[in-house]
Amino acid sequence: MLLQFTKMHGLGNDFVLLDLISQNVIIRPKLIQSLADRRLGIGFDQLLLVEPPDNPDVDFKYRIFNADGTEAEQCGNGARCFLRFVRDHGLTTKTKIKLETNTGIIECQLEQDGNICVNMGNPILQPDKIPFMAENPAVLYELILNQPTTNTTQTINIASVGMGNPHAVTIVDDVTTAPVNKTGAIIEKHPRFPQRVNVGFMQILSRKKIALRVFERGVGETSACGTGACAAVVAGRLQGLLDATVEVNLQGGKLKITWQGDASPVMMTGSANRVFEGQLQI
Repeated sequence: MLLQFTKMHGLGNDFVLLDLISQNVIIRPKLIQSLADRRLGIGFDQLLLVEPPDNPDVDFKYRIFNADGTEAEQCGNGARCFLRFVRDHGLTTKTKIKLETNTGIIECQLEQDGNICVNMGNPILQPDKIPFMAENPAVLYELILNQPTTNTTQTINIASVGMGNPHAVTIVDDVTTAPVNKTGAIIEKHPRFPQRVNVGFMQILSRKKIALRVFERGVGETSACGTGACAAVVAGRLQGLLDATVEVNLQGGKLKITWQGDASPVMMTGSANRVFEGQLQI
């Protein structure tokens, strides 16, 4: 059969979106892995599925699959692309929609300037709900890393934040020289994170601006990560280092993240872009 797809990106974090409302196909992990291959397939960080909702109070079901075929709980950059996709394909004319994800409902709104604002919900700080293995909640945790190449250990401080998916955030002096791939790969599979974890390396530039690189679970380093940007701002706010609204500079561009603290939701604003449409014989 011919499968219609759309390639999109949010700050270089790239996706393939499939409309499974008008198309009927079963997406298996091996198919995802082959499609994600950047030489033999289409190439993407995540595959995003548009499905009918189970909840009558929302507009669509939003499912996310990593390049390795595993299903993810949440993706902020993908949510912005999702709204652009369903409007471009005539699946809705609304400028504000509700999406049903594996971990709750999020809202997306098209702004007058063309950017898209996503209400990412309240951050999760209770360890067992992130999930992260710790006896009590804390702003920072010590994490012992085993260095397999040198047979040594290293201790670093991380903040652990849930944004519908688990994040570990560590502060570095300079993101350009941070060992994102080496250390990120170790933290991603650390036994204290039973569902693995996305790893953010944050450089504080001012109270209103940070630089961030993210090693994404099941993908590796990406040019941008929306939930990672949210988690980083929450972590910085909890440490008293950042203001309520922060410009997050990622390799692919900038996001605006706002978090008032306490029981407030995290608001993320940024762009979403279509790259091309295509058909695939499967």
